[in-house]
Amino acid sequence: MREIVHIQTGQCGNQIGSAFWQTIIGEHGIDNDGVATEASDQQLERLNVYFNEGSTNTYVPRAVLVDLEPGTMDAVQSGPMGRLFRPDNFIFGQAGASNNWAKGHYTEGAELVEEVVDVVRREAEFCDCLQGFQITHSLGGGTGSGMGTLLTAKIREEFPDRMMATFSVFPSPKVSDTVVEPYNATLSVHQMVENSDETFCIDNDALSSICMNTLKIPAPSYGDLNHLVSTVMSGITTCFRFPGQLNSDLRKLAVNMIPFPRLHFFMVGFAPLTSRDSRSFRAINVRELTQQLYSPNNMMTAADPRSGRFLTCSTIFRGKASISEIEEQMRKIQDRHSASFVEWIPNNVQTAVCSVPPRGLKLSSTIVGNSTAIQEVFKRISDQFAAMYRRKAFLHWYTAEGMDEMEFTEAESNMNDLIAEYQQYQEATAFDEEVYEDGVYEE
Repeated sequence: MREIVHIQTGQCGNQIGSAFWQTIIGEHGIDNDGVATEASDQQLERLNVYFNEGSTNTYVPRAVLVDLEPGTMDAVQSGPMGRLFRPDNFIFGQAGASNNWAKGHYTEGAELVEEVVDVVRREAEFCDCLQGFQITHSLGGGTGSGMGTLLTAKIREEFPDRMMATFSVFPSPKVSDTVVEPYNATLSVHQMVENSDETFCIDNDALSSICMNTLKIPAPSYGDLNHLVSTVMSGITTCFRFPGQLNSDLRKLAVNMIPFPRLHFFMVGFAPLTSRDSRSFRAINVRELTQQLYSPNNMMTAADPRSGRFLTCSTIFRGKASISEIEEQMRKIQDRHSASFVEWIPNNVQTAVCSVPPRGLKLSSTIVGNSTAIQEVFKRISDQFAAMYRRKAFLHWYTAEGMDEMEFTEAESNMNDLIAEYQQYQEATAFDEEVYEDGVYEE
């Protein structure tokens, strides 16, 4: 069994993390107390990936819940799933990070981080064969971004040969909670380029437009957004949790998805997305799903995949569907949109099929794409960062926590390098004059 340790950090991280657990306990036939009452053998077969076995027939999520203030933890503990998680795995401070990356990374977060790493170490020791870690956090606030990236670095030091996946909520232009988001996000990306192996990028802007335009929810709440995130997380992790043939662990997914080590930021999407009212008018079949998958309206990242090119792409279909039909529809999509896929990586689209559909649906599909269009997200954050940093606005809050201005400059240039790298591979063709050999370009 290849186990994963899940860590949720900050308010956003804990909310999407809790929504994720709510979704997967439903899929595995476990109730809110961790009891597997009516679960089938297929539902129980790979439960160990995310759950530890408790006393008779109960299962405990292998999750560590972290925040720098107690409020979020209290909400989880007093909520419907309060008795699901192990009580020792709630770790919280009292001061909060005040939307300040430096507080989460250098002062408040640094005081708490050893305690968290101890709990993570204990969870890892219970595993027979640990495959890696997944972290849910946001990049706009203080705890998720500052302490989230600090944890990634610390766990990386401790377990250098294990995979590190992050589900990161990027700040978005329309749903901005805090003024200093561009600072927090840029400093976080600077860390994640080095310390994370796979980053699934999600953002509130894309989620709220899916809710309003596709699902026709006039005023979406955070609960609606979190539900969308949990569906896509459940789709991405399907192959880890159920018997499947392809990308059945984090490392296999990474090997097939990441052509260059720094380019590990993925766009994610889910289908079918239809409003409740129009559900009965649409036949959800494989053809419909593949068309929806590649539509910008189904992407949970505020970047238009049509403005870039896919380096690699992985799709996961769930439900009773014929594999030959899926292959055929995928081939048609690639032929129709051939300009959207780089031609110098042949066979860069993978398809996995799992016969267990999500709850309430007969068929569904999830896409994880490594597309050069993701640079739009970085460009947007970089422009906002530059506008504020040029005037040194709000900088004193960070330097007061012991940060150096140099760190801001380094983070900015690292992000700009990342954007340039994506652009370089977007423009590369299979017939470039230059040949890359032994680390140098040769004409």
